[in-house]
Amino acid sequence: MGRVSQAQAEENRRRVVDTASRLFRERGTQVSVADLMKAAGLTHGAFYKQFASKEALVDEATAHAFAELAQRYSAGLEWRDGQRAAAQQALIDAYLSVEHRDDPANGCPVAALATDIAREGGGREARRVYAEGVADFADFLAGDDQDGIVRLCTLFGALVLSRATKDSPLSGEILAAAHAALTEAG
Repeated sequence: MGRVSQAQAEENRRRVVDTASRLFRERGTQVSVADLMKAAGLTHGAFYKQFASKEALVDEATAHAFAELAQRYSAGLEWRDGQRAAAQQALIDAYLSVEHRDDPANGCPVAALATDIAREGGGREARRVYAEGVADFADFLAGDDQDGIVRLCTLFGALVLSRATKDSPLSGEILAAAHAALTEAG
């Protein structure tokens, strides 16, 4: 089998990072390289042509997930002073939805990666990227009289608890209660 072109190698790398970003949010960073590469449609051996280690991929996939999050909360929301609250409310509505609860692979990396990042060593790039992403998300959620960190903690806690209680009526109650609290507080 011949060598792939530089363009194809770049496309393969993008595919692996995108696949890893989704799988890590859905199943955690313990996903094996073999399973990850199979999901990306590539061979296990191709991994080591693209990445120095799995940790390097975790770092890059974490950055990718937070870039997607930033794109989501800013896409089409060229908010000015009066529109910021509407953009925040739209995000809260989507974040505390059953659809978001049921789709961690395409969901928020704050909730999906927290436990894995907490287990990582302190000097890792993924932890730095995670902390920056949390800070940026909290900044977006802050309002004139609202603390963005409190709002983010409410979103995060509600999402994690609703996922953990998914097969129970409590799951929907958690989402609804958090939504009401954030809507009334806004």
